[in-house]
Amino acid sequence: MKSSNDLHASLRAIDHKGYPAYKSLAGSYQFENFILCIDHVQGDPFASPSSLHIEVLHSYAKFPEEYYVNQNYRIALQDHLIRLFAAKFEAYQFKVKGSGKSGLMSITRCGQEVLERSACQITNDRIIVRFHVGFPAFGRTISAGELEKILFDFLPDCIEHTFFYQNINQQKVKQALFLYDDQEALRRILKQEKLAAFVADEAVLPRKSGVSDLPMKNSVPFSSPTSMRRTYILPHKGALTGMAIPVGITLIVGGGYHGKSTLLEALQTGVYNHIAGDGREYVITDNTAVKLRAEDGRGIRNVDISMFIKDLPNKKDTTAFSTPDASGSTSQAAGVIESLEAGSRLFLIDEDTSATNFMLRDDFMQEVINREKEPITPFLERARDLYEKAGVSTILVAGSSGAFFYIADQILQMDNYLPVDITEKVKTLCLKHKAPRTQAPGFQIPDFHRTLPPFRREASDMSRRGGRGNRSQHEHMKVKVFGKDSFSLDKEMIDLRYVEQLADSEQTCALAYLLRYALEQSEANLTVQETVEHLIDLFTDKGWTPFCSSYVPCGLARPRVQEIYACLNRFRG
Repeated sequence: MKSSNDLHASLRAIDHKGYPAYKSLAGSYQFENFILCIDHVQGDPFASPSSLHIEVLHSYAKFPEEYYVNQNYRIALQDHLIRLFAAKFEAYQFKVKGSGKSGLMSITRCGQEVLERSACQITNDRIIVRFHVGFPAFGRTISAGELEKILFDFLPDCIEHTFFYQNINQQKVKQALFLYDDQEALRRILKQEKLAAFVADEAVLPRKSGVSDLPMKNSVPFSSPTSMRRTYILPHKGALTGMAIPVGITLIVGGGYHGKSTLLEALQTGVYNHIAGDGREYVITDNTAVKLRAEDGRGIRNVDISMFIKDLPNKKDTTAFSTPDASGSTSQAAGVIESLEAGSRLFLIDEDTSATNFMLRDDFMQEVINREKEPITPFLERARDLYEKAGVSTILVAGSSGAFFYIADQILQMDNYLPVDITEKVKTLCLKHKAPRTQAPGFQIPDFHRTLPPFRREASDMSRRGGRGNRSQHEHMKVKVFGKDSFSLDKEMIDLRYVEQLADSEQTCALAYLLRYALEQSEANLTVQETVEHLIDLFTDKGWTPFCSSYVPCGLARPRVQEIYACLNRFRG
């Protein structure tokens, strides 16, 4: 390994040369109390900035050992350090002169959720932090003196006041770690108490705006109905009181703009832990929960949707249903089955984003259109069996039909953003009305033996190169990410717009790397379930490294198992 003095000498040697000379700096350098690694150098000052990482040994950082040995503490500490480092970078952003991205210093911009990210990894012996720097130049002429300011002045100051325990606010570190640990304790309580979700009293559920995930100021704090109010003791916070939603079928009703969808959205993000001040710190949902919706136009491949749809007029086989252009009902039916395959124990559904003919058929319509002429068995008639025979609960927002009252175990009315338990009242009213059909025969969970479609690499490669040659065995498919909503592998687009529980574009980027690995490296004929299990085991054992090429980039966040399945299911191949 070279020394920091060697880096000084190299900078002086390339000053005022053409920009490509910066590439000679790639490598590792030992500074006094950290290692600096230059992983990738940008091609010119207007290109994506250079990728660097630092390594700080625990013998220098001196964080308490339990902070990185305990898994919950380690994940929370990684997140906290990224946020601290990002704040320090802001003070030095573009403080040097130059063209294009000269002087840019950036790291992951974290949202409200606490996620495992490639930007910071804490191992048994060190802290590894990945970030970007725009190497300075005037035009395309190297400005080594300006880069020297970044690497020898700005960066060491940021490191010293972020990764050395004695120099940071230790109380805030402890609070961040304890909060995450309490949230995980509450998740264990959900399983022990057979709960689908928990919403703490005084939680702030509304968000600032449609484009901001920050809490809305002056909003109505959450208050649980007495009948569902429970108090649990957490390791650090102590007693916590709120609304406990049992497993089963829970219906959320109420007038427009009274908070039905706001509650459901809080529950769908409750699969993640949140930072202090978010307002939803103690909104905790079963972490396998999946938000289901209609998704017109998505591709479906070999999914057994016969539980919901069969006997199609065109005789198409619905036990291995495939289409490049799904309807609302077939896409939602496929979503249910794919989520079962992914191991989900809770469905979150909003009637507003569902296919009406998939959700229910009223008695009058069944009189007009004979049941034998209707290939769809609605969700209304499967929800009970999904819970009682498959152990999958449902939380459903309904506003236009009373049919769901007959299958609900709990019914909540949202009134001015506050929940009221109206279960007994509604069940009494149900006795005065004719009950709709709420259960259909023939319930059976399908066997999950689907495999990934073969990806024709040679054909894709020849198309990209105009028919000349084949892909080198060492050449990866090219990844391009388009925010949170989609990514491409070579020319194949994967649309994730309606995978609503993706919290961060860095999760989308990670999905691209995981899918690329599955297509290029996984063994042939593995089922989708075996493929996902292999990816998870590999990540648990070796982290991000197997999924990347020459180096691990900053900008990846770990997705849930359910989102990995969703990604594989939307790959058309």
